Amino acid sequence: MKKLNTTIISIAQVKDILSKLDLEDADQIQKRTFDYVKNFPECDYKTMDKAAKELASSDYVTLEQAYEILNVNPKTIPELRVFTSAWKKLIPTEELDKILSITQNAYA
Repeated sequence: MKKLNTTIISIAQVKDILSKLDLEDADQIQKRTFDYVKNFPECDYKTMDKAAKELASSDYVTLEQAYEILNVNPKTIPELRVFTSAWKKLIPTEELDKILSITQNAYA
């Protein structure tokens, strides 16, 4: 069985890709996905990619988790702890502050 290559991308990049489609020719999944992602805040996907890589360079966050954080854009440490508790990771408050700073700068 052939293994497929996968690439993790942000919602901002999904929005960018789907916005280039002719929605008249798009299938139902593409239309519904575009309808969903267009409700997210505007952000340049290149900025999101840079922020994701910066987040993933720490010992606490994987690239996939970085995109998860950026896609949701938590504003406070309690909101961010929701993610980290689901990952069963105890991340120091100083590191959470850095994560929030990177995330907020991506949306600035």
